[in-house]
Amino acid sequence: MKIGTVSTAERRDHLSVLIARAAKGENAAFSELYALTSRKMRKTISTVYPRGADIEDILQDAYFKIWRSAQNFDPDRSSPISWMSVIARNTAIDALRLKTLPTTDLDLALSMPEPVPDGSDDFDYDRARPIAATAIGQLPQDRQTLLSLAYIDGESRQSLSARFGVPVGTIKTWLRRTLETVRSDCAAFEAQAAS
Repeated sequence: MKIGTVSTAERRDHLSVLIARAAKGENAAFSELYALTSRKMRKTISTVYPRGADIEDILQDAYFKIWRSAQNFDPDRSSPISWMSVIARNTAIDALRLKTLPTTDLDLALSMPEPVPDGSDDFDYDRARPIAATAIGQLPQDRQTLLSLAYIDGESRQSLSARFGVPVGTIKTWLRRTLETVRSDCAAFEAQAAS
């Protein structure tokens, strides 16, 4: 479809069809959607985010979110371009916030020396390790993966949000609830062992 030769209504309908097809997993439809809209999305991002190499990364993140959210698009509520522009703009705002977060506390924490064990710690790590492993092993696989990515691999909440396709707040809630479950299960195993 040549965009310059069609009316605004035809363009809107065509983009709506492409989004609906992309929601069904049609890669060709999503490729065409990208080709027809990426210039506009890039401009939308650049109004929020200062020019630089990061714009292409943000554009990629925005299109990933568009792909993941395509099934939620409702052509009766907004035009495809408006809907996509909101996603692109919010992605740029999130990236800008991450870029401007102060890192002074993190830098200070990284410069602190590791504590030297002095032998006064009476916590029995050898006994706790299998209890914790059992509690974590009883979690659903997606929660085990979430814990591993967050606390072993050190993935950010923002990155986990993109990976799981949910808002950052949901990731934080999942992590908190999962840790509460592990803590509760560890206490239950400990109480069983004591009795």
